[in-house]
Amino acid sequence: MPILSKKAILEAADLETKDVEVPEWGGSVRVAVMSGRDRDEYYARQGEGKLPYSLFSASILVATVVDEDGKPLFTAEDIDPLRAKSQAAMDRVLAVALKINGLGPGAIEEAEKNSDAAPSGDSGSASQLSSAAQ
Repeated sequence: MPILSKKAILEAADLETKDVEVPEWGGSVRVAVMSGRDRDEYYARQGEGKLPYSLFSASILVATVVDEDGKPLFTAEDIDPLRAKSQAAMDRVLAVALKINGLGPGAIEEAEKNSDAAPSGDSGSASQLSSAAQ
């Protein structure tokens, strides 16, 4: 594989999207991988402690659902109205959002397993990531 230039990295289209059919809502929604900045904003909204499940679900949708142009469909002000929607529909979108964003239990291990260049067990960085996930 080639060594990438700064320009190649910064211009790479690396924010995958996936369309999710939501019959309860009469169509599909597009879920995107969060950028580093988007993920920071998501975590900043979370505060301390465990969130109620519907708040967690709605927050993930706000951070990941985009329109056809890749622009966020929702804002933080939409969290409460989203919490009033069908949790079954929210769960369908949430499952995809968690998967493509590498969030949830086992995300780091899954990413390492799927990587051609996964660090060995001796790597200090892999150990730090694994302990951070626990």
